[in-house]
Amino acid sequence: MLIGIPAETRAGEKRVATVPEVVEKLIKLGFKVAVESGAGDGANCSDESYRAAGAEIIADAPRLWATSDIVFKVTAPTNAEVELMREGGILIGFIWPAQNPELMNQLAAKKATVLAIDCLPRMLSRAQKMDALTSQAGVAGYRAVIEAANAFGRFFNGQITAAGKVPPAKVFIAGAGVAGLAAIGTAAGLGAIVRANDTRAEVADQVKSLGGEFVKVEYEEEGGGGGGYAKVMSEGFQQAQREMYAKQAREVDIIITTALIPGKPAPRLITAEMVHSMKPGSVIVDMAAERGGNCELTEPGQAVVKHGVTIVGYTDLNSRLAKQSSTLYGTNLFRLAEELCKTKDGIINVNMEDDAIRGLTVIKNGEITWPAPAPKLPAAKPAAPVKAAPAPAHGHGGGGAPVSAGKTAAIFGAAALLFLLIGAYAPAAFLGHFTVFVLACFVGYMVVWNVTPALHTPLMSVTNAISSIIAIGALVQIAPPLGLLGGFTGRPDGWIRWLAVVGIALTAVNMFGGFAVTRRMLSMFRK
Repeated sequence: MLIGIPAETRAGEKRVATVPEVVEKLIKLGFKVAVESGAGDGANCSDESYRAAGAEIIADAPRLWATSDIVFKVTAPTNAEVELMREGGILIGFIWPAQNPELMNQLAAKKATVLAIDCLPRMLSRAQKMDALTSQAGVAGYRAVIEAANAFGRFFNGQITAAGKVPPAKVFIAGAGVAGLAAIGTAAGLGAIVRANDTRAEVADQVKSLGGEFVKVEYEEEGGGGGGYAKVMSEGFQQAQREMYAKQAREVDIIITTALIPGKPAPRLITAEMVHSMKPGSVIVDMAAERGGNCELTEPGQAVVKHGVTIVGYTDLNSRLAKQSSTLYGTNLFRLAEELCKTKDGIINVNMEDDAIRGLTVIKNGEITWPAPAPKLPAAKPAAPVKAAPAPAHGHGGGGAPVSAGKTAAIFGAAALLFLLIGAYAPAAFLGHFTVFVLACFVGYMVVWNVTPALHTPLMSVTNAISSIIAIGALVQIAPPLGLLGGFTGRPDGWIRWLAVVGIALTAVNMFGGFAVTRRMLSMFRK
């Protein structure tokens, strides 16, 4: 089957549905690929690079649409492009069926099969490789920070120079979805102080992991919706959220808004009063401008200055990184082609029994199949029966069967008999050392046994150093004092002194090294 890649006709759209690197992979799947001349110019993909990858270059759009069995597109086709499409053809791209009912009817009249990449069931883990919404949102979030930096009049990171001190920029990001998280990581990487908010409390850890501070709304309500999106919140929550946004607007230098639920108008988060309260020179980047904007003063497609605040409402953030966006999008479509053509013979099979493919398919052979039923998620595994926890053993508090009273008595009795025999027959000098030895073992056991396992390694380095001190003390006890300069003779006492000197040299390394290792390892546990 022939895959056609037409040039995008939407004003300002520079992306292309595939790039030369992906063309080679599609050909290995058994497909033929045709590209409209100039389709990749905006993404720095020349016709020559497509030819080198094995694609055919077709000069005019009507011929490309008429001869292609499958058409890969970025944006939804225009009415004129649908008229050019061959009857019974296959179209894959962003369709947005809820927003384009007339387009759906027109495609159905063409007996087309349409796979809307925006309808992918994102909760399926194996669908992530085809998730173009995520890949494009990540690019847009990155670019939003770049546009903010371009419009902002200072550094993002704080600097101390001979001319004075420059404070770091304060950035607030409304919405911590894919685009918001990409913006958080980019802004934090540039050195800004980043704050973020989202209605879904579970993203707080993700915000913190990227170097941001999660700003919580003082109102308890769960904001998680289906498909990885947030839900529309109650009026009480929205009022508390507006109060928090008003406070942030007065404090921060840059606001980036990402709040958008597919199929619904963008929620108004930033009012005109909030804009008026911002410091002169501040910046707002409204990533929801295409759907009306999160800011009340946003003008879609433009960057305007109102009340001294630059409001960026560009709707082509992805096209401003066209090469990267096209590469990621082309890879998403290639992964989809792999799912459709598992036989690698260039023939696709739109399997409606596959949850991922069923969710994508909005029209099948002229019949509108959108919306798709909810995908069948795997059944949760039955919970394993909870076993009664065994009584903790004495000492460490760990598991294990408790020792019976009779067995304990027998152990203590045997130990007492052993000590009685030693005390009856051992020399008095030995008993003193033996007593110290037994007490040292008991104390060491109790100290190590009651320490958190994570600290065992630094603890062992300390005890290793202490054991070196004990070794030196033992050598001193064995070798009686012979004077400051005496004892270095051929007598046995002299040999002991020489051995003590060597022992001191060796154990000194162990002592100081043990404490140094301990100090360094313990510093790893401190923030």
